[in-house]
Amino acid sequence: MTVVNGADLRFVDLPGRRAADPLRGVEASSSLRIVELVRTEGRALHRHPWSEEVIYVEAGRGRVWIDDDWYPVSTGDTVRVPAGSAHATLPDDGVEMRLICFFPHPDLATNNEDTDITVH
Repeated sequence: MTVVNGADLRFVDLPGRRAADPLRGVEASSSLRIVELVRTEGRALHRHPWSEEVIYVEAGRGRVWIDDDWYPVSTGDTVRVPAGSAHATLPDDGVEMRLICFFPHPDLATNNEDTDITVH
């Protein structure tokens, strides 16, 4: 069993977002990322080749791009992104979003591929 206290989360600043990986360094068969998003001009699409991603919108509202289409999301919504599908999340103007992203794969670092395609 693993318990990670929220006060111990270490967020890393990335373009347009902050992210924490609570299970980094823990031997597990899954991984988790907490993402705080702010509105930017656009977001680069990325994919997870080895597993699906399940996103829970903890706070905020915006849109998720999955395989050439936008889907509106808001607090309390859950999104399942199929393995290998290019996707990105953009908050609405003036809105911050907080996402809980679950991956049934042990190592997020090897399960993430950035693309050079940006959506707006």
